[in-house]
Amino acid sequence: MFRKRNESENTTPLPSTVERVTSVLGEGIVWKGNLSGSGGIRIEGAFEGDIQMRGLLVIGETGRVTANQVRANVVIVAGALQGDITAEKVEIRSTGRVWGNVVTAAFSTEEGAFLRGQIRMEERVEITAAAETTPISPAENNP
Repeated sequence: MFRKRNESENTTPLPSTVERVTSVLGEGIVWKGNLSGSGGIRIEGAFEGDIQMRGLLVIGETGRVTANQVRANVVIVAGALQGDITAEKVEIRSTGRVWGNVVTAAFSTEEGAFLRGQIRMEERVEITAAAETTPISPAENNP
């Protein structure tokens, strides 16, 4: 009826790549360009350019992002974001400010959060990283 548990039974599984931060753009850093790939990133500095991530994107309280389009599995905004968001889950924290439209399957905010834009809820949102798609060059198009 009662048995002793093994150590392996008591351990909690590690979060998947989608749920954890693997890279940080620190406070005081200014970055211009596009960001794509897999993994999780936390932005505490300033970033200008489009973001397409298969994973977690966290914009920290000191983070400032300006983008036409932000695509990631999970987007958490505690800083400022100017641009449209497409994500499976979007969370705007109390210090978060978003100017742009949101397309998502799950949306939450804390009291004090700011959003100027429209929210479109979908049953399912699929995110693929740009690195997973292979562009066709013009030479390949002409046999």
